[in-house]
Amino acid sequence: MTEQERLLHAKIPCEQTGIEVRKSLCAICTGIHCGIDAYVKDGKLVKVEGSEDYPVNFGKLCVKGASTRGYVYREDRLKTPMKRIGARGEGKFQPITWEEAYRTIGERLNAIKRLDGPEAVAWVTGFTKWHRPWMHRLVHSFGSLNYATESSACYRSMVMAWQTVTGREYGCDLENSGLFVGWGCNAFHNAYPFGEALRQFHDAGGKIIIIDPRVTDTVNQLADLHLQLRPGTDGALALGLANYIICQGWADDAYIKAYIHGFEQFAAYAERFTLEETQRITGVPQELIRQAAEMYVTSGPVSTYQPASALSHHRNGYNNVRAVIALQAITGNLDREGGDLPVHETYLYTDCGFDMKAGEFVQSQRPAACKGRIGAGRFPVWDALADEFQSMDLARQITEGTPYPVKAMVAIGVNHRMFPQPHQQLEAYDKLDFIVAVDLFETELCRHADIVLPCCTSLERSELKGYEGGFLTCTTPVIEPLYQSKHDAQILCELARYLDVDDSLLNAGYDATLRYLIHGTGLTLEELRQAPAPLEVPNQRPYTPGYYLEHGFETKTGKIELYSELIAGMDRPDLKPLPVYEDGFGEEKDPRYPFTLATGARLAHAVHSRFHGVAWARSLRPDPMVDIHPQDAQLLGVQEGDWVELFTPHGQVRVRTHLTAGQLRGDVDLYHGYAEADVNELIGRQYLDRYTGFPGYRQIRCGIRKAAVQ
Repeated sequence: MTEQERLLHAKIPCEQTGIEVRKSLCAICTGIHCGIDAYVKDGKLVKVEGSEDYPVNFGKLCVKGASTRGYVYREDRLKTPMKRIGARGEGKFQPITWEEAYRTIGERLNAIKRLDGPEAVAWVTGFTKWHRPWMHRLVHSFGSLNYATESSACYRSMVMAWQTVTGREYGCDLENSGLFVGWGCNAFHNAYPFGEALRQFHDAGGKIIIIDPRVTDTVNQLADLHLQLRPGTDGALALGLANYIICQGWADDAYIKAYIHGFEQFAAYAERFTLEETQRITGVPQELIRQAAEMYVTSGPVSTYQPASALSHHRNGYNNVRAVIALQAITGNLDREGGDLPVHETYLYTDCGFDMKAGEFVQSQRPAACKGRIGAGRFPVWDALADEFQSMDLARQITEGTPYPVKAMVAIGVNHRMFPQPHQQLEAYDKLDFIVAVDLFETELCRHADIVLPCCTSLERSELKGYEGGFLTCTTPVIEPLYQSKHDAQILCELARYLDVDDSLLNAGYDATLRYLIHGTGLTLEELRQAPAPLEVPNQRPYTPGYYLEHGFETKTGKIELYSELIAGMDRPDLKPLPVYEDGFGEEKDPRYPFTLATGARLAHAVHSRFHGVAWARSLRPDPMVDIHPQDAQLLGVQEGDWVELFTPHGQVRVRTHLTAGQLRGDVDLYHGYAEADVNELIGRQYLDRYTGFPGYRQIRCGIRKAAVQ
């Protein structure tokens, strides 16, 4: 082997190999977006590594980020715009030009707008999240409020619980904490940079309590105390801890008197959650509840973590989160250093510590008069607090046509498998007159669309991204967009011209919108693109803890509302102003379904359905597998890797078994998104939180039986 061959084999960047290292970011996950060193030869990506000069990952990548090359070059990448020439779902398409695609979309959507109004078009976006400001603005410019995201089933319910209690979302001030309480926190799988931050916190002497039905890597590596509760009982545990703290005289009376509304009603309600009752509901031993309460009041200040979905993916999820927040409130840990501090969103859900014009970018085009959103009135808390429609009601409105018809849908990065009973979702879509699907890969939804448009990955586009701590970047493409693909924001800007909307900024193109967004930061677009790493923004505004304590919270009373005046003012007796605990099942127990099924617990190598098509990542768990306790498996007569059927009144799926003592007996976990075993088919479309419309993915009764050999 020659020296050049050795260098090429090792992928060493140098003149002899022709390999260059170019900077980009990984947008595979939902919000962290780690820096990537992309090794490129002859215009093709040959290798990726983590960028050491990035403010979040410092040279590291998770399994998903390390799979970037396989993700970018998946064989099922969409290559060209296409129009459907067969029946819906048949998969027969004809390649067309971008001009024909845009012209067709513009003509069809404008015709529907003229006949039925702009609200007759539903605009829905899934992954990734980076293009959302452009889509939201275009929906407004089109004359409608009918914009929705996958936050209908992710993140938003948790935020709404915070908004109800304090007026806005809060996040943990880990650096100054004495105790961290992680509710459903498995950071090493969900967001590994945060896992490393927790490790450093623990190594420096910080205490950690993890509250999770499963024994996870985070529990094993970091937890000083693990409260292994039954799924969906977090609210009862929080109320039990609160009651014990109040009864012991450990609540922060001065803080309560000055800043909390509804404490007396809350304390009276929490009295029923004695140690005995809390143990009965949650399964957590009384002694561990006492120990956790003592740590809460002696190891502080206390910061907490509630993940986007783990607490919310229950029919009682919204109130579970409210109860957790109430526990923080009565111990004086809100808006105080080392506790939970308010999140002031800069851009795309991130508090970067400086101002951008993202809000004005979207809201300056908000239509003055139009019909209410799809599903308005069904979930009052959602209506009051979310600036988008609850997409869990989309299929119903399409099918029923009330209160007005929905005739078309524009879907960017949408997989119907995010919904309960997804086959019914597709059946509803098929009733639409016109569907546009924009995606990286050929999904089943694409096969039901009339026009399909190919988008590209983060390595093929220029992307604006802000980071906590005051950092901002705008990447440049490290490879050219594959095939005929374009990036999502470019598609939206170009589509605006064919829709004849009155929006001079979108019509001016992508770079013009970027300059608008960053105006006032003290940085230029050229500076951001030329820098090899994110730049510190000179015009920062770090938050000083205590502002809301001094000036009042963004609630009706100006205080932390344990008794919600927002809910009290709604004409819905079934919605309770206090964070009441209700059984998440909401139905009588049926002996045919003795197990509790939770879906969606993270795998280290997967993000929803998108990584099931990445060969290397898929090889780590090639078949869908249900995690089950060995004693439950023994009773069922199954061993590791055996095929079983999970079933509910709504359907069944066939999967392999994975035996693990990390499960509680009677609880099983199954990852979602497998086309051949879609666990969401087991969940009824009406299995929703009545406050928010959020689906109860993590607490479903099911049965299990050994599958016949095929």
